[in-house]
Amino acid sequence: MAARPAPRTDSEAQLSPSFSWTQQLLLYSLFFAGLMLLHAPLLRLPYFWDEAGYYIPAARDLYLTGTLIPHTTLSNAHPPLVMAWLAMAWRVAGYSTLATRTAMLALAAFSLPGIWRLSRVVANPAVAWATTALTALYPVFFTQSSFAQVDLAAAGLTYWGLSAYFEDCRWRQAAWFSLAFLAKETAILAPLALLVWEALAHVARPRWQELFPGAGRRTRPFHLLLPVVPLACWYAYHYAKTGFLLGNPAYYRYNVAATLSPLRIPLALGLRVWQLFGYLGLYLLTLAGLLAMLCPAQMEKGVSRPRIAVWIQVGFLSVFLSYVGFMSAVGGAVLARYMLPVLPLVILVLTATLWRRVRTWKLVVGAVAIAFVAGLFTNPPYGFSLEDNLAYRDYVLMHAEASRFLEMRYPGARVLTAWPASDELARPWLGYVSRPFPVVRIEEFTAAEIASTAGRQFDVAFVFSTKYQPPHPFLENWAWWQHMKERFFGYHRDLPPEEIAQRLGGRIVFQKASDGQWAAVIAVEREQEARMN
Repeated sequence: MAARPAPRTDSEAQLSPSFSWTQQLLLYSLFFAGLMLLHAPLLRLPYFWDEAGYYIPAARDLYLTGTLIPHTTLSNAHPPLVMAWLAMAWRVAGYSTLATRTAMLALAAFSLPGIWRLSRVVANPAVAWATTALTALYPVFFTQSSFAQVDLAAAGLTYWGLSAYFEDCRWRQAAWFSLAFLAKETAILAPLALLVWEALAHVARPRWQELFPGAGRRTRPFHLLLPVVPLACWYAYHYAKTGFLLGNPAYYRYNVAATLSPLRIPLALGLRVWQLFGYLGLYLLTLAGLLAMLCPAQMEKGVSRPRIAVWIQVGFLSVFLSYVGFMSAVGGAVLARYMLPVLPLVILVLTATLWRRVRTWKLVVGAVAIAFVAGLFTNPPYGFSLEDNLAYRDYVLMHAEASRFLEMRYPGARVLTAWPASDELARPWLGYVSRPFPVVRIEEFTAAEIASTAGRQFDVAFVFSTKYQPPHPFLENWAWWQHMKERFFGYHRDLPPEEIAQRLGGRIVFQKASDGQWAAVIAVEREQEARMN
């Protein structure tokens, strides 16, 4: 008589939920409708910062000329999947910010079922819904959802790849990770981390069985390495067309060569850990999860609620460490959006801990969700990137109003300004002006840069805050930290508009301010008088 198969453990049973295409389509439709509704006031905003500086010009070049290598901006070697998606959307709906935002929200909506499925595979429906809701409401995820940038698209495809990996669907994981690579090259970190983890499993499994892939799974590096092929093909193509492998020399120097400092790396590591456990309300979820660890597991039907399988948590940890380590060593700007591929993993593990150990876990999750929503509208007491909450909306509206003022009062004037306003005024298709202005560009609005304008010909100056400056900055009086920020992270203090006007010999004719940001137009009277004489 044949032996009966051994019953599955709780953790193994969690890995075999069934998903229908109808269910997935319904989830996608629900998430897309919700994102469109929540983003409705933002859909027609002009392009912001890196959108205007690289991604929209690159997608527009592809849309107009069919070339994968941009020519109206220097190529930074990012793979072209997202730019191709935007070009296709414009072919269908016409070139507009509304079409762009809608296309990007479609990608963001696709990422949310990936988070839900991953959470459902490794945990349960309750944890899946809570994790997906918290991720969608987290300020960085929310704002990035409609931005024409590559990070959230690559993160969403990574979520699907991780879900397929833990379901042991090898060809699907290869397909999702391949698409993720073609969205952004750093998506390679997740499968490579899993590959290293599986290699360790092959050596150490007899001793630490529970830390590595479950029974019945075999190490198959082929499916984790296969996605490298399309990425390699893209880099070969880019090198053949430009002569550069990893982007133009300035991009490489800023993001790689200038960041490999023994002192900068641990500082960046601290910032990365903060972005994943404390930033914009995440500290509440982290604190709640740590306190929950002091409580015993809740009982349900006579047994304790199960944890996420230990080997899955270790798999998450391998991906987490790869992103935190790599993103601490490279990347000129320590942007929170670079951590989007691992952010839901942190939220998932902490939420599952609350579900397992806290009777009122739904109330805790609700409080965290409220904190996330509050973080969208309130700025922290320290410097942060404006793209991480709705502060970017204030920036865009101020720049749009200043640009309209310039068009009405000073049409055709030579404008002194810094990037990204230099692109906003010179490229009407970014949504700020109807006709281009001749621009005299400087790097920033520090005393040294303003002094460098002596002898340069311009009629007006469009000046603005290039860094968020809180009223009472946290650690403001710590001179060492201020020096480290200036040395390694591009920090500087812009002169106030009144002082810039005095140094330029002009007067302020337009000024707006909003919670740590400002924008002003300065009429340079000495230039006007010289032309009249």
